[in-house]
Amino acid sequence: MASPTFWDDQERARHIVQDLKGLKAIVDPVDAIARLLGDARVMAQLAEEENDPSALASVEADLADAERRLDRLEFLVLLSRPDDPKNCYLSIHAGAGGTESCDWAAMLLRMYSRLIEQSGWEMAIVDSVEGEGAGYRSVTLRVVGPYVFGYLSAEVGVHRLVRISPFDAQARRHTSFASVDVLPELEDPGEVEIDEDDLRIDFFRATGAGGQHVNKTSSAVRLTHEPTGIVVQCQNERSQHQNRRTAMEMLRARLKRFQEQERDKEIAKLYGQKGEIAWGNQIRSYVLQPYTMVKDHRTDVETGRVQDVLDGDLDAFIEAELHRRAASRTGTG
Repeated sequence: MASPTFWDDQERARHIVQDLKGLKAIVDPVDAIARLLGDARVMAQLAEEENDPSALASVEADLADAERRLDRLEFLVLLSRPDDPKNCYLSIHAGAGGTESCDWAAMLLRMYSRLIEQSGWEMAIVDSVEGEGAGYRSVTLRVVGPYVFGYLSAEVGVHRLVRISPFDAQARRHTSFASVDVLPELEDPGEVEIDEDDLRIDFFRATGAGGQHVNKTSSAVRLTHEPTGIVVQCQNERSQHQNRRTAMEMLRARLKRFQEQERDKEIAKLYGQKGEIAWGNQIRSYVLQPYTMVKDHRTDVETGRVQDVLDGDLDAFIEAELHRRAASRTGTG
């Protein structure tokens, strides 16, 4: 990275910077704990030599901080699958419930946007289809950061909302559904090879927000992989070339998923648990009426702080699911 020609190949440079972030995410926490313990050892020696209670209080604070950091480091051990350190595509799809569910998809988009911001990750909307009355029929984010796929993969499934409808003049209680899916971004295009003859490529005008250039030209791209029937599209970049490249990255990720499911039934179970986006398949319920509670049906973790959860406070739910998943892999749960 110190080379004066480092940025000459920006695509290669971007991958190297991302690799560095991933490595630092592993090494930096260990170094920080080692420094804390070293400082605590020195302060403990001073406290003993000088019989200084205030120095002992500093030692206790350092040890407590080191313990919290160690707990976090042990949690990263749960993210040990090959794809866990990668960037990802997070997609939200409205399900049963019409306008209600489209609005619920928009609420989930806000929730995950807050989580991503609070975690120090980066995100960009690569595709979106707006609902007729409100919200989104579907929206896809590209999320960049260390271990984002491993962490966010815990959110795969159907999410259920119960509330008094803001779209119902009689203020009745409604139930809405939306599904969340997460795919790892493939770093090496060669991981999945695509025969161009297997693709149907459609160009169309983007819809919704995006500026005059995006909406007035046929820059949006839809790719259909005819052997599998997989369809992806991207419409939020300015150029047709950029949209096609992003759509190809998403298609490779979807095809890799498809190949893994064909090869490994356990992986198929992990992603197949979404089922139909309706009753009986939800992984988590968010209840705003007649009481307030969020409950994860896989781990039984629940909280009455619904607004905090909708503001992105998902750590307890995600970490519990990752622990459950690790236990099921090792046969200890």
